[in-house]
Amino acid sequence: MARAGITLPVLTRAAADVADEIGFDRLTVSAVARRLGVKDPSLYAHIGNAHELKVRVALLALDELADKAAEAIAGRSGRDALTAFADAYRDYAHAHPGRYAATRFDLDLETALASAAPRHSQLTRALLRGYDLPEPAQTDAIRFLGAAIHGYIALELTGAFSHTPRPTASSWSWTLAALHTALSAAPRA
Repeated sequence: MARAGITLPVLTRAAADVADEIGFDRLTVSAVARRLGVKDPSLYAHIGNAHELKVRVALLALDELADKAAEAIAGRSGRDALTAFADAYRDYAHAHPGRYAATRFDLDLETALASAAPRHSQLTRALLRGYDLPEPAQTDAIRFLGAAIHGYIALELTGAFSHTPRPTASSWSWTLAALHTALSAAPRA
C-alpha cells in the first residue's frame, strides 16, 4: 500500500531534486526514500525499480526543457531564435544538472516517441526555418546543433573549461556566433 502523501508525481519531483543535488548517475531509490523520509519499500508501490525511477526523471526533465525552449524561441527567428534556444538549454543545465543529464538518458523507442523528445526535434526544426534549410540538410543541422550545444554544455558542466582565464560565457557567445555563421552558409543540397 502506498504511503499517504506520496504520489508518482511527488516521487518523481523528489527524485529529480535528488538528481540535481547528487548527480543523475548516482540517483537511487534509497536516496529518494531518504529525501521523502520513508523506507525504500514504500516507493515500490509507485515504481518497479531504479531504472523506472530514472525513466520518470528523464520524462519530467524532457517536458520541462521542451517548455523552456518553446518559450525561449516563441516569436523569434534566425540568430535570435538560435541564441534563445541554446541559452534555454544551457540555463536549464546549470540550474538543474541532474535533470539535464536525465534528458540524455537512453529511453526505449516507444517511451522516447511518447515523451517530449520529438518536441525537442520539432522545436529545433522551428528555429531552423529561419535558415531556410531543405532536407536532408535540415536533419544534418539538427544533429550539428545537438552535438555543438550538448557537447559544449557537457564539457562546461564537468569543468573542462575551467583551466583557462577566458570566461565560459564569452566562449559560449563565440560558439553561438559560429553556429549562426555555419548555418547561414550551410550547403543546401
